[in-house]
Amino acid sequence: MKIWFELTNSPHINLFAAMIRDLDREHDIVITSRPLANTIDLLDLHGLKHEVVGIHYGGKLAAKLLGFPIRVMQLRKFLAAQQIDVAISQSSFHSPGVSRLLSVRSIYMNDNEYAVGNIPAFICANRIMVPEFLSMQKLRKQWATPDKVIHYPGVKEGIYLWELEGRLSPKKVNNREAKSRKVVYIRPEPWTAQYYKGNRNFMDHLLLGMKEHVDIIMLPRGKQQGVHYQDPKFGGIQVVTTALDIADIAPHCDLFIGAGGTMTREMAVLGIPTISVYQDELLDVDRYLLDIGAFEHKPTLTATEALKYLENASRRPPNRELLEKGRAAYNMVKNEILNG
Repeated sequence: MKIWFELTNSPHINLFAAMIRDLDREHDIVITSRPLANTIDLLDLHGLKHEVVGIHYGGKLAAKLLGFPIRVMQLRKFLAAQQIDVAISQSSFHSPGVSRLLSVRSIYMNDNEYAVGNIPAFICANRIMVPEFLSMQKLRKQWATPDKVIHYPGVKEGIYLWELEGRLSPKKVNNREAKSRKVVYIRPEPWTAQYYKGNRNFMDHLLLGMKEHVDIIMLPRGKQQGVHYQDPKFGGIQVVTTALDIADIAPHCDLFIGAGGTMTREMAVLGIPTISVYQDELLDVDRYLLDIGAFEHKPTLTATEALKYLENASRRPPNRELLEKGRAAYNMVKNEILNG
């Protein structure tokens, strides 16, 4: 079987990397990508051979709408001779449409009920896979039909974190080098996401207020955002200019502050003290994790509040229930690829 994975944003690599390695033992894998955030760097970090097709058209909806058919046709041209049997993607609005044009069975995964691109993706996909708590009522509003929908258990982050946990053993975490200051990782807001309507650079005062008290490691979403945080006023803050794997972050992180979604949820599921400062309306997946106390949501977080929280915060074991649900979801997705 020849399986097409469309990986168009950095969270997709972690989601599918283990599954790609698993399926690659007996099947042919084709991966397409585009230059957005840390996508290309992460693909290279994982050693995944891929074809860069098209570009990202920025954060404005008009540009996205104009660019959508262009990239669809670019993908169709690249894949026409590949003889794909099945396609799968997470939040790639292009993949189901291209699959329809190629008469290829497609699986579309999504956990963001505010993404406008879900509409064409839901219409064109053969199968729609979403978390258990995403209601059919919301899916219908984006033209999903019940006969296409499969609800998988837990959250999408569990689909890969269950496999990663072995690399984050308590021994590895506890054997960290002794350090004089706490380490805080920060992930900024998604500037180019269509669904994001919050402010930009709203964490500047937070960073300036914390940097003399803790070691801050900034994880920007691409070069442009990285340039902002390399301004001299942020001196002392480490700005990561290359991709980092979760296993490189989690063992050394005393507090994670996230203005986005996926990485915030990853750290929360792994038991790392986590604060979301997301400025827009929360997704159902985030409300689900808030309800079980996996992280805190403080969109107007101050440096004083963050430092006080850090004083009393302690790492918890990874959320066993979500990891077990993730393992079950992994098997559901794999089965759908091979037998759907």
